[in-house]
Amino acid sequence: MSDNNPTVAEPVAQAVDAEGQAGPTKSELKKRAKQAEKEKKAAEKAAKQKELDAQKQAAEVDFAAELYGKLPLNQSQTRTNQTRIQISTLSADRDGEQVLLRARVQTSRAQGSKMVFLNLRQRTDSVQALLVVAPEKVSKQMVKWAAGLSDESIVLVEGVVAKAPEPIKSASVSDVEIHVSKLYLISGLEARLPFTIEDATRPITTGDEPEDEDDEKQEDAQATQDPAQPQFNRVLLKTRLDNRVIDLRTQTSQAVFRLQAAIGELFRQHLHHNGFIEIHSPKLQGAATESGASVFKVGYFKGNAFLAQSPQLAKQMAIAADFERVYEIGPVFRAENSRTHRHMTEFMGLDLEMTIEEHYHEVMELLDSVFLAIFRGLKEKYSKEIDIVRKQFPADEFKWREGPEGTLKITFKEANDLLVADGVERGPQDDIDTENEKRLGRIIKAKYDTDYYIIDKFPMALRPFYTMPDPDDPTLSNSYDFFMRGEEILSGAQRIHDSAFLCEKMREKGVDPDSMKSYVDAFRLGCPPHGGGGIGLERVLMLFLKLNNIRRASMFPRDPKRLEP
Repeated sequence: MSDNNPTVAEPVAQAVDAEGQAGPTKSELKKRAKQAEKEKKAAEKAAKQKELDAQKQAAEVDFAAELYGKLPLNQSQTRTNQTRIQISTLSADRDGEQVLLRARVQTSRAQGSKMVFLNLRQRTDSVQALLVVAPEKVSKQMVKWAAGLSDESIVLVEGVVAKAPEPIKSASVSDVEIHVSKLYLISGLEARLPFTIEDATRPITTGDEPEDEDDEKQEDAQATQDPAQPQFNRVLLKTRLDNRVIDLRTQTSQAVFRLQAAIGELFRQHLHHNGFIEIHSPKLQGAATESGASVFKVGYFKGNAFLAQSPQLAKQMAIAADFERVYEIGPVFRAENSRTHRHMTEFMGLDLEMTIEEHYHEVMELLDSVFLAIFRGLKEKYSKEIDIVRKQFPADEFKWREGPEGTLKITFKEANDLLVADGVERGPQDDIDTENEKRLGRIIKAKYDTDYYIIDKFPMALRPFYTMPDPDDPTLSNSYDFFMRGEEILSGAQRIHDSAFLCEKMREKGVDPDSMKSYVDAFRLGCPPHGGGGIGLERVLMLFLKLNNIRRASMFPRDPKRLEP
């Protein structure tokens, strides 16, 4: 067999290293190269994942963690003395200014995960606040937390005042907003809100509400809505009163009670200017103040006492003590089972008493000047609050007469004649009930264009025992009532200052003079002629604003069915 044609296959050539040792084959090298490539890709993937993990970890670290959150319970641990502002002071003039304020979150509205709007409220004022995610300033976590705040939470806000790009209709401060940089929760909610503040401030568009707050018709007497408009939850009066603290937070209620305070202040100021002194009479008395009026009897050690129906006795005794001109602002109690829109068992009385030089009209005219001072003061100094109330309770502006003609004054007979001429069947000395009071108010408004007027010379039979009779006609009295929008808001008169005459009239009314000995004795010791009147504060406020129900003008009303809250 030829050497050039071997019959056995030759072995595969192997690489020989420098030492003569055989190296890896080509297939092994190829395999190793693939393994190396695989390991490289794995290393690159691991490095990339590590980078992603680092980025994710960095993202999870909230750089704004110290700029928001719940504050520890305030136990007066420290004082920073940082100046805090009121929302009412904000305006475009403060654009760019850093501010700090405490407020309630009325509403919150998130837009995506990077932006949230807050409506912040302080009493009657509100402003829009805005949180937007920004590197190293506002984190996503901060925005998410802010969006989760419950309505009515109390927060501490720090931010920059910025001009609003367009008027913000949802806030009372419409030309600026606050760009929030810090946001802390001071007090959150531990219970569910019975209704929202927005629902509680929707306009009431009906007329008078029913006399009884539990009336089945209450729902119809509340906010009515246009069928074409979106339907909202309506908050009934009973629900409001059962949850009074929440209802008092509304901007309407805040304005109402600012106006209530203003009436008391204007009353005080005018009387101080006219030489009156404020007194404080006891509310526990040994006898009823007025004949015929219901009184609350209370246990008093081993006997009984009565809650004062008015400071009448104390006012008159102060006149006998030569104080000459006195007034009081204090609670009055009436145990009348009245469930109407204008009666309560406890209300605030604005009472005054003054000496008379010649004629009881001196008192009537001074009382008139008190009302005019109140009406003018409210209109001139509290127009903002009046406008806030009118948004929810639309009403014609309250009208009174100014100038030479002055306040309309008519006699009881003239008032009676107006009713008879309008078709009311009544006797010359019949009392004017609520229905006819309102009817007379409409007649006078149409004829004289005024919501405020005085009726003089009431029948003696309709007045308390201490009322001075008319010297020319003993069936009439030197007494008067004042009216607003067809409802009585003051009753007053000249008082009997002669002890013998007083005792005579007390017996005629079925009152034993010995049961009020200290009161009668004050006149036995000599007392000047005097007169006065008593005003129901809540009723004045209700009628000036046309709130339709006196309970809206009382912070925590009391009536035959309500002693809570």
